[in-house]
Amino acid sequence: MKDGIGGAWLATTYGLELVMPLKVVSRIGGRRVTKSVAGVTTETFVAAMRPVATWRGHLTFHLKHEVPHLELLYRLFASIEGSEVADWVATEPTGQYARRAGFFYEFLTGRQLDISVAVGGGYVDAIDSHKLVAASKGREVPERRWRVRNNLPGTRAFCPVIHKTPEVLSAMALDVPGLLRDLAVEFGDELLLCSAVWMTLRESKSSFALEGEGDQADRIQRFADVLARRAGQGYGPLEEAALAVLQAEILGQRTSLASFGIRQSPVFVGEVVRFHQVVHYVAPPADELAAMLEGLRTFLARTRGQSPVMRSAVAAFGFVYLHPLADGNGRLHRFLINDQLRRDGAITAPMILPVSATITRDPAERRAYDEILDSVSRPIMSALAGRYEFAAQPDTYPDGISSNCICRGDAVVRPAWRMPDLSRHVIYLAQLLQHTLREDMREESRYLRSHGWARRAIKDIMEMPDHQIDRVIRSAEDNQGQLSRVLAKEIPALAEEGIWEAIREAIRDAFRE
Repeated sequence: MKDGIGGAWLATTYGLELVMPLKVVSRIGGRRVTKSVAGVTTETFVAAMRPVATWRGHLTFHLKHEVPHLELLYRLFASIEGSEVADWVATEPTGQYARRAGFFYEFLTGRQLDISVAVGGGYVDAIDSHKLVAASKGREVPERRWRVRNNLPGTRAFCPVIHKTPEVLSAMALDVPGLLRDLAVEFGDELLLCSAVWMTLRESKSSFALEGEGDQADRIQRFADVLARRAGQGYGPLEEAALAVLQAEILGQRTSLASFGIRQSPVFVGEVVRFHQVVHYVAPPADELAAMLEGLRTFLARTRGQSPVMRSAVAAFGFVYLHPLADGNGRLHRFLINDQLRRDGAITAPMILPVSATITRDPAERRAYDEILDSVSRPIMSALAGRYEFAAQPDTYPDGISSNCICRGDAVVRPAWRMPDLSRHVIYLAQLLQHTLREDMREESRYLRSHGWARRAIKDIMEMPDHQIDRVIRSAEDNQGQLSRVLAKEIPALAEEGIWEAIREAIRDAFRE
């Protein structure tokens, strides 16, 4: 970038090929201007703000005026000698930017610098909590070596990044309990809780439909049962033992897996098109998953008390990008949305928000879901182009999975796997929850209320069990108000003079709003 400074200068000067692009790009121009387009903010500074043309000068500018880009720092520190960072600290042992650079070097590389001076100065935060989601107050870790408060929300192995843009802050502030209270005021607690049973089954069915398995009745019921019993209960589902139990309950015992739990094999998301394997996403290698899951658990521990919507988005989407299981990742991903919302008190049992049903309701919603998944997977796959292949013969791994997928680009995309930008995912989930609560659940509750009115009206016309009344209502809907021959044969009294006409009008009145 011409006249680029800060992170842009570092990337250009050191040839750093970023998988996840810079969110803030600074340049020198005639006057101070801020412009945001398509999620990228361009900051124009006057010439007097130009840093010294060294990596120290531009890194200082980056840490001071921009939002720290962890992948950029990871790749920069791989391009310079640790002794250069140590020399900076030696010349400025109390300087906050030298100390933060030393902290980030050790945090991101896992290598310790050889520091010969006593570092001093007041404690400073590693990141600005006004610009990025950081650890909650009291959950920071003081790094005495650097006199830096490590307020990063995750670990070296996995640290999701969320930029606090106005759109993200608005999404984080979504009042899920308030939206549920509005529904309760409109329809009543009893009806809303009654609808939760329907919503749970609907959520399960829609979750399978997202994976092209919507007709699997037993599996749908099994997942609905797991949603109802497990969401928000017991130890966190991201613990390795808990994941194995959840996977077993969701998949059942009739599976080709040799064991449940964290996979021990490579995995990719893809499909076969005209006998050719099309890969949409390659997940991190199996031997890194334990540490990455620990990073995700750390994020949830350190951000406790913050936005349930944000934490739910990170739990669910962070999990799906790790893809830590050999099978069942998609269902667990959507399970985690409700699980985290329950754990944070945004919803309470037995309520389940049917987010999968909202996603599958029309092609536009499904495209939006696919696009948000692609926002991380597409850049990773672009960086992996030519770096993965399929061997002629598959290998069988300890978890019973046979795979011929070979990825040789782990080092290239490792920082993107470890530090995914999930800002857009928070916005997406907030929009999805709003749609679910304000439209889909209202529509479902309205239907159940009308259904209850129709039941009572039909009982006033003719006594019959509830399951038969439900059959009558369903048949009237399916046959445009006409009495079907099958139903007339099943319940002959319906064909008596005036009976069906009265029932038909009662149903129409009940559903007329």
